[in-house]
Amino acid sequence: MAGKKHIPKPQLPPEVAASSPSAASGSAPEGRIAAILAVLQKGERFLVCSHSRPDGDAVGSMLAMGMILKQLGKCVDLISADRIPGVYGRLPGADSIRSVMRVHGPYDAAILLECDGPERPRLRGLEEFFLINIDHHASGREFGNLNWIDRNAVSVGAMVYLLGKAAGAKITPEMAACLYTTILTDTGGFCYGATQPSTFALAGALVEAGADPVRIARDVYFSNTASKLLLLGAALSNLTREGRLAWLWVTHQDMVRCCAAEEDCEGIVNYAASIAGVEAAAFLRELPERRIHLSLRSKGQVDVASIAERLGGGGHETAAGCTLEGPLARALDEILNELRPGVAGLTGDPA
Repeated sequence: MAGKKHIPKPQLPPEVAASSPSAASGSAPEGRIAAILAVLQKGERFLVCSHSRPDGDAVGSMLAMGMILKQLGKCVDLISADRIPGVYGRLPGADSIRSVMRVHGPYDAAILLECDGPERPRLRGLEEFFLINIDHHASGREFGNLNWIDRNAVSVGAMVYLLGKAAGAKITPEMAACLYTTILTDTGGFCYGATQPSTFALAGALVEAGADPVRIARDVYFSNTASKLLLLGAALSNLTREGRLAWLWVTHQDMVRCCAAEEDCEGIVNYAASIAGVEAAAFLRELPERRIHLSLRSKGQVDVASIAERLGGGGHETAAGCTLEGPLARALDEILNELRPGVAGLTGDPA
């Protein structure tokens, strides 16, 4: 990162201060976009980051935001606390995302994408900067100096697309590929409840702009490592079903034995959720320090975001996560005690 000189937090431009999303949570999306653009147009250098353990929406929206800022003639640094998963390594500009643990200025603002709380990026030093928070999680909080939270947005990438169009940016084939990836992955391949007619309209517009849907799907879903498949085997050997609930887990020793990386855990929970008659599923992964990372999925009748929030995490109504204290058996009991009441009132017999 260039230099250690720090500039003071900028104030909102007077022309948008009255309609600041941080002060007026009921502002229309157009007002929030205008407020963000005013800061972007006034500033010269920006930091863009997303949550730790970045997924497709995090990576794609960061890259697209960086491209928009560069079209506006701005300097931009793309930062992540964790390395980018290999399945997103072929996205245009992916090698420009640097992995650090502390950020240094000067920046006119830090743009946090897909973070439902200020702790999600796991980056030290962010509190020194003017924060622009753009998110779509059900658990999203207005922690920034500027906040744009749209819980109905299919992905944060879709919000970045609107911001880019409002800024007059050209949706290049490279940008379209990044934005299409955010939609494909955050809808679970167009399977999750957020998918709606406008989702396909936007996906179509991005394909027309140059995104290659076949190549992107191949890179995301058909580029698994051998270690991921070995880890999946270990998890499936622990698969347990209880009526409308299903869960599976891996230990830290499983991770070591399979030579698995953290990114190899992505999507494993979906195998438990895919069982006919199951409405909610959990995947537990034991961390090296013996804490337990938890991934939750629902088919729509159980709000797993609210459950994750109660346990210190967050996410969407059908896809959420959190980290619990170990050991694994204790964490499993804790999450089952939360999930069981959620499925108890559902009618009909599980398949």
